[in-house]
Amino acid sequence: MYTFIINPHSRSGKGLTIWHTVEAQLEQRQICYTAFFTKYQRQATTYVRELTSDGSSRVLVVLGGDGTLNEVINGICFPERVTLGYIPTGSSNDFARSFGIPNDPLRALEIILNPGQTVHMDVGTMSYEGKHRRFAVSAGIGFDAAICHEAVVSKWKRILNRIHLGKFTYAVIALHRLLLTSTCPFHIVLDDEKEVSFPKGWFAAVMNHPCEGGGFYFCPDARPDDGQLDVLVVSGLKASALLLTLPFALFGKHTKFHGVHLFRCKKVSIHTASALPVHTDGEPVFLQRCFTASIEACPLKVIVS
Repeated sequence: MYTFIINPHSRSGKGLTIWHTVEAQLEQRQICYTAFFTKYQRQATTYVRELTSDGSSRVLVVLGGDGTLNEVINGICFPERVTLGYIPTGSSNDFARSFGIPNDPLRALEIILNPGQTVHMDVGTMSYEGKHRRFAVSAGIGFDAAICHEAVVSKWKRILNRIHLGKFTYAVIALHRLLLTSTCPFHIVLDDEKEVSFPKGWFAAVMNHPCEGGGFYFCPDARPDDGQLDVLVVSGLKASALLLTLPFALFGKHTKFHGVHLFRCKKVSIHTASALPVHTDGEPVFLQRCFTASIEACPLKVIVS
């Protein structure tokens, strides 16, 4: 039995059309399944919490973007009893990119129905103001999170998705945010031991996978199954220098540039002098001045090929 969690509005409304294609294959092959459609934000979390609360073994298949995936993993009650499949229909699809899951929905479905390999993926947790939120790909604060906040309401996301250039959404919005964002002092604590301060920080990205934002390889050596988080801090650059540096991150070639700092840890606490935008897997979190990110004890089994 497969349980599908479907965001019909993903890829600017094409998610439903893609689901009909997938559904036809399931019916043709007489696959037993149930399907749940999201109508509003965080509904996937509610569905999954109810579905997994009894601790029974279940294969959850997400048809949506990284945001829908984030909602799903935040609803899982017994991760050791869940196997996750993914049919990417979002704008950035960084989760799929990291695992080599094809963007073609029928090819992705074939992998789910005939799995050859699964990976035990680390699951990150962000803690702030007594709250906890899981993330699969990344979490962050500052400039990159501001881009994620704007992407939720930006007309560019809809326009670029319609012409099949959705992966450039974050690049276009970044140009706009660069005019509105200023630097801020950052203080980073790694594994409760090492402390590092950055007087003019642009952003800090906590990475479980190598890339975010539609293919920006901020931490190209990050692995989602190594029990550690990779942290990127960008600080001390002028806006023009940041603009020149970011395109190199599309190829993971930014790591030697001035102002780019990389760390690896199991736990990181980030403090900023001012309240800044925060995100988990591109999903906005209200402005914060500090949060802690770590790896959960139980990994999640993901079908990758």
